[in-house]
Amino acid sequence: MRPHVAILVAAIVATNLNAQVAKPPATTQLRRGMVITKSTTLAKRTYRIGAASSLDSALIVIRGDDITLDLNEATIEGTDPAADPDVAAGVAIRVDGGKNITIRRGTIRGYRVAILARGTKNLTIRNTDLGHSWKPRLYSLVEHESLADWLSFHHNEKGEWLRFGAAIYLDGVSGGDVRTNRAEQGMNGLMMVRSDHVRVQDNSFRFNSGLGIGLYRSTDNSIMQNRLDYNVRGYSTGFYRRGQDSADLLMFEQSSHNVVAYNSATHGGDGLFLWAGQSTMDSGVGGANDNLFFGNDFSFAPTNGMEATFSRNTFVGNRAEGSDNGLWGGYSYESGVVGNCFVRNRVGIAIEHGQDNEIASNRFEGDGTAIRLWGDKVEPSDWGYPRHRDTNSRNARIAANVFSRNRVGVNAANTHDLAMVGNSLAAVDTPMVFTDTAGVRTESNAVRATNDAAQADPCASMGPLPAEYARLAPQAEGVTPEVPASTRSKSDRSAIIVDEWGPYDWRSPKLWPLDSTRAVPLRLAVHGPAGRWRVVGRRGIAAVSAMSGRMNDTIVVTPRADSLRDWQVTLEYRGVPTVTPRGAIVAHNTPTRFSFGTFEPAQEWQVKFFAWSDSTDPRGKAGDFVALLRGAPVTTARASRLDYMWYRPTIAGVPQAKWALEATSAVTLSPGTYTLRTISDDAVRVWVDGKLAIDDWAPHESAVDAVPLADGRHELRVEYYQLDGWTELRLDIVRGRQRASGSPGPH
Repeated sequence: MRPHVAILVAAIVATNLNAQVAKPPATTQLRRGMVITKSTTLAKRTYRIGAASSLDSALIVIRGDDITLDLNEATIEGTDPAADPDVAAGVAIRVDGGKNITIRRGTIRGYRVAILARGTKNLTIRNTDLGHSWKPRLYSLVEHESLADWLSFHHNEKGEWLRFGAAIYLDGVSGGDVRTNRAEQGMNGLMMVRSDHVRVQDNSFRFNSGLGIGLYRSTDNSIMQNRLDYNVRGYSTGFYRRGQDSADLLMFEQSSHNVVAYNSATHGGDGLFLWAGQSTMDSGVGGANDNLFFGNDFSFAPTNGMEATFSRNTFVGNRAEGSDNGLWGGYSYESGVVGNCFVRNRVGIAIEHGQDNEIASNRFEGDGTAIRLWGDKVEPSDWGYPRHRDTNSRNARIAANVFSRNRVGVNAANTHDLAMVGNSLAAVDTPMVFTDTAGVRTESNAVRATNDAAQADPCASMGPLPAEYARLAPQAEGVTPEVPASTRSKSDRSAIIVDEWGPYDWRSPKLWPLDSTRAVPLRLAVHGPAGRWRVVGRRGIAAVSAMSGRMNDTIVVTPRADSLRDWQVTLEYRGVPTVTPRGAIVAHNTPTRFSFGTFEPAQEWQVKFFAWSDSTDPRGKAGDFVALLRGAPVTTARASRLDYMWYRPTIAGVPQAKWALEATSAVTLSPGTYTLRTISDDAVRVWVDGKLAIDDWAPHESAVDAVPLADGRHELRVEYYQLDGWTELRLDIVRGRQRASGSPGPH
């Protein structure tokens, strides 16, 4: 054989051998109802396959041991990405028991739950994008919230949490690794129920309208180096900051012995929300105990940077800045709060009925009150906890802390056996306030009237941790335990914007009011990535302060006098690549339109308020209630909008409880598609042109009802009654067709 031929043959043989070595694995096309019992690689493509609404079934079921499902960078969609998120349904992947299961490398979106695992041992989920799962429409407005948006995670003994959906839901999982996954723009990122020894690391569970991570009866887990920011609802700058029980990290009901370290958990409803559980509340036994929180950033929460109640835990080297309370520790006992940095909170640490707690080596910079300790003389009568335990506020040790520029250093009331030792207080208006407090010991505290110049980052000057706490530092990849890396945003709570689908993620252009939406003229902030904007459309607008500019400008819009209820301004953005709220990537310099406007068709409501009694009870005395409405009201009102929410009536003459109203109006709608929607607590009925359209007459907490409404002229009549407690009644007419599913609520 000639030399060059031999070389050619050798090359061909080598090529064939290499091809055999590099031959990709066989792939499988995804189909509905697939049951996987051995390792499988999906064919790489985009699948759009809906799932049954029942959470007991799934698009894919994994059953067996030692199985890897390689999604192979495929995308699995349960709904059209442009669809409203509340139409997502069902489960994409369910893992039925088994051991040594791995799911990796793919995108799943548009389901109520992306991955649901039950009773699995050693589960690995890696490198998946599970964002844009189900989430409900929110009904809180810029000016005031809606009670329909409040959440409650307090009960989950019967799987109640499943109604909230999640990107990942683990139930009874023991051992595993959840790492380098993304779950954003849904309601919940990761939910762990009765799960243990799972390592959760390097994930991004952000910009969800409920939780970043939630634990229930879950122990001995490691949650480290995750991005858990902006999991929030119930916030509007300048109007309310309630959080509505959203949180970056939730730990409930006997979730103990977990390590939470080096996470960024900023701008959540709470940064951390820990609660012992209903069983502890009833019996006084147990708690969500002996968890370690080390080196986390829990800043800029509308409510509490950290809330940890009825439990015993350790907080070391965390940061809590710009929240209502840096740490709310009601009924905490034998807890260590050491080496943390509290900056510009209304209250740095607030503990009611706390016992045997150590507060040491912390820094308090610019908090209104740095530390507040107290006991209430009367506790709730329906709690079992104080009947089974001593709940006096007592035996707090406050040592070696640095107080700077606080209005009050330590405020203690109805507390006994308090030690303040070796603290430094500088430029604190009132260093100590003690009321009905006995057994106070103060020793070696240094008080100065002035302070050094303010530091850009007061937490940077923290001293070393006490040795017994420094040694608790968990080992982490790429993090120096003594000086935890902070990945937090530098902005304050005003960076939180919550619209009808949850928190804004700053990846796309957005117009948002700086004041009430009813202000005239109205200031609008032009938010978004770097770039330029210009006005490309306006309807019902008399004037716009500028026709073009750069992002982060403010424009002033003045609606025409005849269009105050129906106007819109539309801008066009060009700039860096963006990601839409539905997750679509928009290329550099692509024209992108975004708008803001008002639609509230003209109505003039005539409202009559009535007080009812047992003899005219609307729940059982229908005829007598009708007669009541035909009689004399206790007061009347006229309103351009039917929108009442209060705990104590804001209208003179309306009683606190047992009252009702009848309201009538007319509305004329131009050609189009509309929805009439009510939010009510306790009961509502609506007639349209004399026909009963909404009938939700049994007492209920805030609930949403909706019916289609044709265009043209309509006569509207509303009946409503209130038993007691919170009042909410709102009637909206909105463009398009809307579902009435609403938030899953506090059931």
